[in-house]
Amino acid sequence: MLRMTVNTEEYIQIGDNIKIVFLGGSRNHTKVMLDVPSEINVVRSRALENHAKTSEDRAKIDHYYAAPELEQKYRKKRIVMNDRHKKS
Repeated sequence: MLRMTVNTEEYIQIGDNIKIVFLGGSRNHTKVMLDVPSEINVVRSRALENHAKTSEDRAKIDHYYAAPELEQKYRKKRIVMNDRHKKS
C-alpha cells in the first residue's frame, strides 16, 4: 500500500481515467472529489458495512487504519506543561 502526503487541491492520477482530488478538510475529516468512469463502482466502506447482513459478511470487508506506531521522524513533538500534553 502506498502512503503519501498531499496538499489541498492536489490530485492523484490512477491510470488514464481515475483522478482523486483532495479538497481539504478538518481534524478527522477529509473531502475528496473522485473523477471515475461511470462503469466503475465506487462505494464507501461504511455503506458496505451497513449493507452486510451478518457479522461474517462484515468480517470479510477490508479495513485500513492509520499505522499506530509511526517512525520518530513522523511523530509530532509533545511538550509537557502543567501535567498537560500539548502538540507543537
